[in-house]
Amino acid sequence: MKVGDLVRSNSARPPSNGLRLPRESTGVVVEMVQKKVWRTSTRGKRVNWDHIDPESHAVVLLADKFITIPVIDLEVCNENR
Repeated sequence: MKVGDLVRSNSARPPSNGLRLPRESTGVVVEMVQKKVWRTSTRGKRVNWDHIDPESHAVVLLADKFITIPVIDLEVCNENR
């Protein structure tokens, strides 16, 4: 995934951060960033940022809003269809 790609929600897996693009919505990646994510479903409620590494996130422009979503929750749209 890179800046300029058209992306949509990856419906094959539940969202890791609770945010999901509507399946029919397509957004444009405007920036790639590294952020830490604490997933309470696998790591529990007690947060310790020292135990996790940053992971890739995409800043996606959807309509008139910017949304930061983990890359694992997105898929690149096939522009050839």
